[in-house]
Amino acid sequence: MYTKKIYFSGGDFHELQAVFRHVPGVISVCTGYINGEGEGDFAAIASGQVRAYMGVEVSYNPKKVDISKLMDLLFAVVNPYVPDGQGKARGEMYRAGVFYASAEDEPQVQLHMNFLANRGKAPTAGNVGLIVNDPNSNPKLARKLYALAEPIKSFQAAEAEHQDYLIRHPETETYIDFVKLRSYVKF
Repeated sequence: MYTKKIYFSGGDFHELQAVFRHVPGVISVCTGYINGEGEGDFAAIASGQVRAYMGVEVSYNPKKVDISKLMDLLFAVVNPYVPDGQGKARGEMYRAGVFYASAEDEPQVQLHMNFLANRGKAPTAGNVGLIVNDPNSNPKLARKLYALAEPIKSFQAAEAEHQDYLIRHPETETYIDFVKLRSYVKF
C-alpha cells in the first residue's frame, strides 16, 4: 500500500494524536518532536532547552484521504491565528504548523495556508479578481496567521509514555471537545 507522511503541530500533541487516530485513510499517528535543533526529550523541549515543535507524524493513504482534508481537520481543532499554543499548552513548542515531507505537497499546503491567511480580509485594488468594497468583507475580521508551513527537517518520536497517552489516561482534561468533534467532522 502506498503511504505518505505529513507532520502537524499545535497545542498538546497527545490531543492531536487522538484527533487523527480514527480518520479513515490514516495508517498511523506518532507523537514526537518536529524540526528540533538537536536531540531532546520531553523535559528538554518543554523547558525550552532544546528548540522543537511538539506534534504528530501522520502516515496516510492518499487514495483514501488527502492533505487538504487532514489540514481541514487540524484547523478545526487548532486555531492558526493564536501565537504559540492552544488552551493550556503555551509556548513556542506548541505553535501550530504543517510540515510537509514531499516537495510535491508544498503547493497544496501553501494554497491552504494562503486561504487561512486571507480569510476575512477585505479585498484591495491589488487583489486580482476580487471586487473592491465587497459588502461581505469585513476588515475587522482580518487576523494574523501564526501557523507555520514549511518542509520537515527532522522528526524524533516522543518517548513511549507519550504515545497513545489519552487512551491510557482517559481522565485527562483536554482542550479539544472530542464528543463535539466527532459529531461535526465527517470523513
